[in-house]
Amino acid sequence: MGTSIDHGVGPADDASFVGGQSEAVQRLNAIVGQIARTEIAVLLVGESGTGKETYARLIHRLSEQRDVPLRKLSCAAWEPGQLLSRLKAHLQTQPGDGVGGVKTLYLDGIDELDLASQKVLLSLLRDGDGGGVGKSRLRLISSASQELRAEVESGRFRRDLYFRINGVCLRLPPLRERKEDIPALIQHFLAKHAMELRRQTPVLGSQEVELLIAHDWPGNIRELANLVQEMVALGNPAMAVADLGTTGRAVRSAPKASQTFSLKAAARAASRQAERELILKALERTRWNRKRAAQELKISYKSLLYKIKQTCVEGEKASE
Repeated sequence: MGTSIDHGVGPADDASFVGGQSEAVQRLNAIVGQIARTEIAVLLVGESGTGKETYARLIHRLSEQRDVPLRKLSCAAWEPGQLLSRLKAHLQTQPGDGVGGVKTLYLDGIDELDLASQKVLLSLLRDGDGGGVGKSRLRLISSASQELRAEVESGRFRRDLYFRINGVCLRLPPLRERKEDIPALIQHFLAKHAMELRRQTPVLGSQEVELLIAHDWPGNIRELANLVQEMVALGNPAMAVADLGTTGRAVRSAPKASQTFSLKAAARAASRQAERELILKALERTRWNRKRAAQELKISYKSLLYKIKQTCVEGEKASE
């Protein structure tokens, strides 16, 4: 649990996540082109949904290790007592493990680790010569949703581990800062989901495109991908755009149709809002450490992840 191997780097159309005409993306991609073939550790920082894993895959695809699996471990699922044995088992040297005995490890959500887990991880990374594990050298790619420098200064992240993973720091721009890329991303996801769902590719009108560009996209590219998938499934872009929610400027300025609500529906809405506020307050108290927040709320970690997605709390963090 919490450990997976990515055999390859995903479909070729992943490139559309990182393509774009915006200055921020062009600058980011230029840096990726220069560092991908090195063994330098890479730290990817960006809001949820900005494509951190896609960039990790791109770096691996452009590296000398492209023909061997990119090993991915989700830090959110780790427990300190299990971490050492799990990592050692997962990173055992195998035949053909990479050019010159180099393997690439993607640590997804490293900012989710508590201090005890950070200590265990650092002790393992120090094993072997050359900063590797066993007889192989290790190329690290890590991702974080929070600025780790601030976490280091506050004592919530180990300074020595920070310097171990931060050879080059790449900051991924949120979608609201690269809106000129939205039309191309829409077309990419329309084609992708139409093929996956075996549906015709919907045609968006100018009004729908304008609304999508005006939206704030607190969930970033992931939110856009999900919305386009809904368009394809419904076969009705206008209906899907109407469900953008209340976070976007476009929806706030749109005229409201007359609606009637039942008492039961009002009660459900009030309950969801109260639940959302409790979750948000718990996450703020724990500085968005979802494991600690789940403990405070006395629910399982998986239940909290589901409720965060269900109540759009993740978007609240992204919009701060």
